[in-house]
Formats: sequence, structure tokens, C-alpha cells
Amino acid sequence: MKYINFSSRSLKLFLVFSLFYCFGYSQNKVIQISPIKVAYKKIDTISLNLHIYKPLNFSKDSTYNCILFFHGGGWNNGNYKSFHRQAMYFASRGIIAISAEYRINSKHKTTPFEAVEDAKSAMRYLRKHAQDLNINPNMIAAGGGSAGGHLAAACALIEGLDNTKEDLTISTVPNALVLLNPVIDNGPDGGFGYNRFKNRYKEISPIHNITKNAPPTIILNGTKDEFVPVKVIDNYKSKMEAVGSRCDVIFYEGVGHAFFAKPPTKYFVETTYESDLFLISLGFLKAKPTIKEQYSIN
Repeated sequence: MKYINFSSRSLKLFLVFSLFYCFGYSQNKVIQISPIKVAYKKIDTISLNLHIYKPLNFSKDSTYNCILFFHGGGWNNGNYKSFHRQAMYFASRGIIAISAEYRINSKHKTTPFEAVEDAKSAMRYLRKHAQDLNINPNMIAAGGGSAGGHLAAACALIEGLDNTKEDLTISTVPNALVLLNPVIDNGPDGGFGYNRFKNRYKEISPIHNITKNAPPTIILNGTKDEFVPVKVIDNYKSKMEAVGSRCDVIFYEGVGHAFFAKPPTKYFVETTYESDLFLISLGFLKAKPTIKEQYSIN
């Protein structure tokens, strides 16, 4: 029998490459794009930033469609890097992709109400500075995972919870929503976070504020999500369609919360692919998705 003698360093490299193989993809075709940082809001000593990913062929003479992402973390933790891969990908497809910071409890000792205010401030900033940022103010999608999905939906549906020092005539409503296992119900019947909101839940719960002209939405969710059950998604879809708004839903069998951000990478690829198709249908993107080619899914 022949044995292979691994050095410590060789063993580590072997394990890394083995993991890549097991996940079924290679990153050598992934288009790498680094973000630039722009402050969109300051509160006392706190500065909140947008991390902006521009297309490789970016031109100051052109105007681009845009997607703004909010990270998850239960309004308690997390950071903008959670959507680094999605932002790089959509920038590679020719639109401006942005990942936003917002106040969180672990860092700023704030509540979800402040997080909603910040998300709406970010949307308002993009529209106010659209010309400087080369963004089409009428083609801004918002997306996010978990609590970040909540914030994207809140920008679209929640009235109030604004920073009153801002120009409130500028709309915070995205032109489309891409929601991954989103916290969309904060009520007492199966909603998430009700104990934090109590009798204020209707102020902040997206499903309780759906009205006519709610923006077209895609929701991607696992059937075993312990925080966002299938029945909540089905109820949201029904309420959206009742007011005449589009709401596409794709369920992934047998997976739980935040499945798109965990191994195997195929879930990141599949959810990004479906999000791409959705954005193509609305005119945000052209041509066919390239996510499967970039990640070489087997």
C-alpha cells in the first residue's frame, strides 16, 4: 500500500481545494470587482456607508440601473460583506450594485426602528444623488436576506419611521424587491420579532402594510425555514396579488434559514440566477445570466 506524506501546509491546501471540489464550483471565472465607499448618513459620531460596486466598463457619461442590498443579522449584527458576491455579480452584469451599512444593536445599541430609518435614508440618498452616482432614479431595486429583506420591504411599504431632517418628498420606494428568506411578518401570529415590537408591530411589519402599487417582488425561501415559515410567504404572496402586485415565490425544498449564504454554493448560485431572471423580466438587466458560468456549477 502506498501512503502520501503531507506536510502541514500541504494538508491545509489539500483541504481547501477539496472543499471547493465538494461544493461543485470553481472561482477562476468569477469577475472580481472592488467597491468604493461613500458616506450616506451621519448621526452624531456614527458614519454609515454605501459600498458601491460599479461595472467594469463603467463610464461617467452613462446612466445605470441599480440594486441596493441590506445584510441580515436580526437587526443585531452582520455587515455589508454578506452581499459581496451578489454585488460583484450584478455589477459584472452591467448595473451598479450597492451594499449598505445601517445601525445594528450589537454595535450601536439601536432597535429595528432605527434600522428601518437608515434603510430609507439610503434609498433617499440614492435618488437625491442619482445624477452624481450615474444611477437611473426610476430603476432602483432593493434586496436583502432575513432582516435585510425586511428592511428592503420596509422601504417599499412602511410609512413613517423616516429621518425628519431629510427631504421627505423623495420616495424611498424601490422599483423592485429581491427578498431572500425575508422577515416580512412581525405580527403575533407566526411573525418574527413580535416580542420586540408588541403593540407597535403594525408600524414596522411589511405584511401588515401591503397596499396597491407595492413594487414587483421575488421571494426565495427554504421550506424548512424556522424563522420565516412557508405559510407566512404564502400569505404575503396572496396579499400582494390581492392588490394587483406581482409576487414571484420560489421555495427550496428541505433547507432552512439563510440557506443561500451557506454551503453548498449551489444555493447562492441558484438564488442569484433566479433573481437575475426576475430583474431581466423587469428591464433591469439584459442578455442571459452568467452566474453559472462564473461559478462553473457542475
